[in-house]
Amino acid sequence: MFLGHSRDVRSDRLLATLLLLQTHGRMPAPEIARRLEVSTRTVQRDVEALSSAGVPVYCERGRRGGVALLEGYRTDVTGMTDDELRALVALGASADGGALGTALASASRKLLAAVPDARREGVDRARRRLLVEHQGWRRAPEDLPALPALDAALVADERVRIRYATGDAAVATWRTVDPYGLVSKAGTWYLVAAHRGRPKMYRVGRVREVAATGAPARRPDGRDLGAVWAELRDRLEAPTDEVDVRVRVDPEWAPTLRRVAMAVMAGPWRHEGTDADGREVLVAPFRSLLAARAGLLGYGDAVEVLAPEALRDEMAAAAARVVALYSVPSPPPPD
Repeated sequence: MFLGHSRDVRSDRLLATLLLLQTHGRMPAPEIARRLEVSTRTVQRDVEALSSAGVPVYCERGRRGGVALLEGYRTDVTGMTDDELRALVALGASADGGALGTALASASRKLLAAVPDARREGVDRARRRLLVEHQGWRRAPEDLPALPALDAALVADERVRIRYATGDAAVATWRTVDPYGLVSKAGTWYLVAAHRGRPKMYRVGRVREVAATGAPARRPDGRDLGAVWAELRDRLEAPTDEVDVRVRVDPEWAPTLRRVAMAVMAGPWRHEGTDADGREVLVAPFRSLLAARAGLLGYGDAVEVLAPEALRDEMAAAAARVVALYSVPSPPPPD
């Protein structure tokens, strides 16, 4: 096992050496050794191994010498397996919109063009046979005019000022933030940034304007984007007033209920059986009584809440208010 690992390490190092030479043309052996964190003698042995394998690599002595590839020599040295190439090309072909998605799609096309003919057919087939849809059902794509400016600030690692509308607020206000990065979750883009020393998430679709400050970003801690996002996400998804709800459902409506109500649920449905009338009895945790009422009331008499009693009372009171609302004549239309 150890010997196999050593072989893999050497293969990776030979590939890294070839990539360096193909990029730079000629490099001093000590510089290659420094970048790969090995000894100069190891570099010399690797050069001999590459040469024995048919790679036109040679060493030149003298002040301007070093390790070099024969001029004009190019090869496919991406080091990617067919699975890795297929995954990257398919991801680029399925990129969502915006400047970042356009750049990813362009990079995918360039990568496909650089793949040798013998490998291109399988990779191109994956691009045509795999589609990743980022947008949720019945959701219009968000307009994201602020995304390119935010991406530019991240590349420059700069503090920015954003004019942001909280929720459905009509007025957007300015705030200065120190960005950690951008996150795309289920087709929605978020900016993760520190505001007044506290990490927060901002929906990019609500950023009305971005102004560069020219000042370096000053994040309050050394954590990376993944760690901060995980904390914010877990905080948002943490159950607060979770409640188990038991319902009796018309079998024709059960598939729709199982699918649609998931948006306000804290866990999956559990099937408890079928009653004498042929109705399914289901149990599931909802995020709160209010969420359960909102998710179940629209089904009318197709869904009956059996427990808890507090939710039955909420449903009855809400239904009574709806009946009262529609029991009076509608107001006349405006002139």
